[in-house]
Amino acid sequence: MTTIYDFKETEMSGEEIALETYRGQVLLIVNTASNCGLAPQFKGLEALYQKYQSEGLVVLGLPSNQFHQEKADDETTHDYCQRHYGVTFPMTKRVMVNGDEADPLFSYLKQEAGHGRIKWNFTKFLIGRDGQVLERFAPTTRPLTFETAIRDALADR
Repeated sequence: MTTIYDFKETEMSGEEIALETYRGQVLLIVNTASNCGLAPQFKGLEALYQKYQSEGLVVLGLPSNQFHQEKADDETTHDYCQRHYGVTFPMTKRVMVNGDEADPLFSYLKQEAGHGRIKWNFTKFLIGRDGQVLERFAPTTRPLTFETAIRDALADR
């Protein structure tokens, strides 16, 4: 049986990220796009990461050009996110979120959340300390509006 901890991604630096290293932590996995009108959500994501990182929250950004709203390359995306939004949470190399070329992690998340296709950038998945998908948040749901759900997940030991 596949779990969230079976997946690996590649950080923008080229280092592999084994999600197994996040076992026992709360994950917020987000498909991002720097040129999207929802990109200001990076500020809220970073604020949550800074506030709750010490309690076990990991925000993981997976840039996607699925909707044609990402920078030309990973380095430009990385620089833009740091310069404009102060992003310090881990970001991966770009991925696809739908279709035959969808990243296996997103195929898994969509299945586990009981929802189909990713409709837009900034779809967010909250994963509990036990590795279970707790909730899927719509692209337009601002990160700070579900802070209570994050606190609840962090309190669940």
